[in-house]
Formats: sequence, structure tokens, C-alpha cells
Amino acid sequence: MKSILLIGLGRFGKHIAIHLNHLGHQVMAVDDVEERVETALPFVTNAQIGDSTNADFLESLGVRNYDVCIVAIGNDFQSSLETTSLLKELGAKLVVSRAARDVQAKFLLRNGADEVVYPEKQLAKWTAIRYSADHILDYIDLDEDHAVFEIPVPGDWAGRTIGQIDIRKKFNINIIGIKKNGRLELSISPDTVLRAGESMLVLGGNKDLQKCFHI
Repeated sequence: MKSILLIGLGRFGKHIAIHLNHLGHQVMAVDDVEERVETALPFVTNAQIGDSTNADFLESLGVRNYDVCIVAIGNDFQSSLETTSLLKELGAKLVVSRAARDVQAKFLLRNGADEVVYPEKQLAKWTAIRYSADHILDYIDLDEDHAVFEIPVPGDWAGRTIGQIDIRKKFNINIIGIKKNGRLELSISPDTVLRAGESMLVLGGNKDLQKCFHI
């Protein structure tokens, strides 16, 4: 369990609060709009109404005591930048800030952000990849060059073992899990037999994945 300071309770921030609550973390939520704070109360440990660009207010929250500080402000980049900078100046351990464009990410990283997230950009990429190919069930971007795809077992692979297919040698791709009836099985080996109707989690370079699965 981690202690997290979440600043900004718009749609993105609220969804973060909900998921952090499901994961059992302690969340202090902050926004300058009372209605947003009230809406988030069922999903957070504590909440305060306040201006995150005010150094005295931020310091009163004890930012050094949180494992992670998330700046989820989305409609006011100036406030996001000021908040990010103040958090780092006040001794925050880890600052994760939201960006909508590359230029915003550069400013945030130069002014205190340890990491930057692109919710719109990342979702747009996921949607484009997920729905531009009929055989991609899910997709996780690991970095610019590597990803994990969930793909149905191809018809000509069914009944064969992972070792027989040997895509690690042929394409430098690893099968890291098998999904059966919605349940993920990670205890696999070269002797694991692939079945029709199952899906695989495959890890590899983007170019290798595209070549192997004709994406």
C-alpha cells in the first residue's frame, strides 16, 4: 500500500482516484473546485479544497510524506507546471504529471516532473492499434520499441506446443502467458500446448510483432 497525493479531480483525476481506491492505496485528493472534491470523497482517504499553485497550501499537505505525487490537472497547463515545480521544490519523492503534447512534457520534465503520462496520446495509440487489426485483443506499450500484444492463437498453431512453434528463435518474440476462458495462465513452458479459442500474450519488438502477426 502506498500513500499518494492526487492533485486535480477532473475526469482523468477522478478515474485515477477510483482505481487507486480499488487497489487499496491511501489517497489525499486536492482540487480547487468544491464540487469535484465532494464527488471524489467516496474514493479517497482524505480530500481538501485548495490552490495547488500556492506554496503554503502545498507545504501544509506534507508532500515529503507521500510515496507518489500525481498532478492530473488537464485544463490549465500553467497551473500544472507551477504545481509540478513546487512539489519538487518542497521535497516530493516522485512527481508524475499529465501532459497533452510533447512540448508540455518537455517543460514538465525540466521543471520537476520525474515522469510524464499522456492519457489522450496513449489511449489514441491503443485505440488505433487495437481496432485497426481484427486479431489484436489488447495492447500494452512498454517503450517506443517494445510492446505486449494479446492475440488469439492462430489456427495453424492450434494443437502445437510453444517449443514447436519456436517464435522466439524465428522472430525474437516471447509467449509470456496464455488466456483461457478469461483467466491468465503464466506458468507455461516449451511443452505447453496451444489450443483453439485461447489467446496468447506475446512480448517483443514492435517491428518483430508486426512482421510475425501481419499487423
